[in-house]
Amino acid sequence: MSIKLGTGEAAEVTARETAVLDQLAGYTVTAGRFDGGTWYVTPWLAGPSTWQVFRPVRKGGSGREEALAAAVGLCRAVADLHSDGWVHGDLQPAHGIHGDDGTVRLLDFAWSRKLGSTPWPRFDGTMIHLTAPELAARIINGPQPVETTQAADVYALAGSLWTCVTGKWPLDYDTAGLEAGAPVEEIRKAIAHRAVPVSTTMPWPALQARLRHVLLAASDDRPTATELAELIEAVDG
Repeated sequence: MSIKLGTGEAAEVTARETAVLDQLAGYTVTAGRFDGGTWYVTPWLAGPSTWQVFRPVRKGGSGREEALAAAVGLCRAVADLHSDGWVHGDLQPAHGIHGDDGTVRLLDFAWSRKLGSTPWPRFDGTMIHLTAPELAARIINGPQPVETTQAADVYALAGSLWTCVTGKWPLDYDTAGLEAGAPVEEIRKAIAHRAVPVSTTMPWPALQARLRHVLLAASDDRPTATELAELIEAVDG
């Protein structure tokens, strides 16, 4: 079983994730409150994360067939979530779990929301290195609340897969003059202005060229998660 506790400000986040899990097909959740917080329990999802599946690729280039299948599976899991009318809001390299039967289950729905629902009172973003430029700009300029989008999910999806390949975030902060450990606000401003170029480190050009297209495209021009899955399926490992 997987157990999550939320205390203080995190209690609201935990309660919100509980509500999302309760609405998603294929997930079961038991929840409750205690003095000072909330908790929930879900069945443990067995299997490696996308990050773990790509480990042989990062170590020297082997395992590409398995990695491509995992990438396609992750894209299709996101596509299924989107087709049900949801935005994940916090896709990261470790947020997809790959089962023995080939199914992929997503994790960490704390920032997920149903399209058309009222967003949280305030949204300051999740993983800054995977934040789409238009989302970063909205966080900075407002107005709040910020509505996360499926297009921003696809940006984070491509960025996550890039990170799985290289072991590094997809943006080249050194070229942008951003030092390691720069404040989040400074990084967000640079991302919002597209002042941070995409990395040119491409150990797997056939795959990364497709991911690079997503990362550079305007939000309206990005492929959907389904289309990205099809693009990756066409990669010759």
